[in-house]
Amino acid sequence: MVLYPVMKHVVARAARVVYRPVVEGLENIPTDGPVILAANHLSFIDSVVMPMVVPRRVSFLAKAEYFTGTGVKGSLSRWFFSSMGHVPVHRGKGRDARAALDTAAEILARGDAFAIYPEGTRSLDGKLHRGRTGVARMALESGAPVVPVGIIGTDKVQPVGSRFPKIVPVTVRFGEPLDFSRYDGMQESLPVLRSVTDEIIYRILDLSGQEYVDAYQKTPVAA
Repeated sequence: MVLYPVMKHVVARAARVVYRPVVEGLENIPTDGPVILAANHLSFIDSVVMPMVVPRRVSFLAKAEYFTGTGVKGSLSRWFFSSMGHVPVHRGKGRDARAALDTAAEILARGDAFAIYPEGTRSLDGKLHRGRTGVARMALESGAPVVPVGIIGTDKVQPVGSRFPKIVPVTVRFGEPLDFSRYDGMQESLPVLRSVTDEIIYRILDLSGQEYVDAYQKTPVAA
């Protein structure tokens, strides 16, 4: 996509100058081949920060509503999310969840980097919540390594409900890649999916330093 390099090298570079994010463990991201970046989710701005600091193109799933708005606001939303490498997907259960996994699988099959928030939505209390097993199924079906990511400070850059970002310190920590090849062929086992998800979440916890809550984060009414 032509717009992505523009956003990556112009807008992201300007943002790095302003925010000067601290980035640790960037060497843990493979330079090529499929990889899943699994991060905690504190703010909308997380999906801007990660592409800003990762050398590779990073794709995300985003609510389809961001791409279907009308008028000037709808056009700007569609342009922004498309140019940042976001892929529209309907959020829900069953068929929608499977469609999201299929879209991610296509991205990984191309050898690209895909980012996901295992909690399923942003944290409303700043804590790290129980992960949903989609990230585990994605890792086992694709065979891609999972790089855990701890994001710190973005909840203060653009808190939930805030319209404009603030200039505050942000840190992004990338952990060592996790290999789940020992579970090859076991992607339909619910205990295995839960075990893999928990391992990913615990590594994110080590990196983010958040308090852990063994309960799912409820999806905001308006996210």
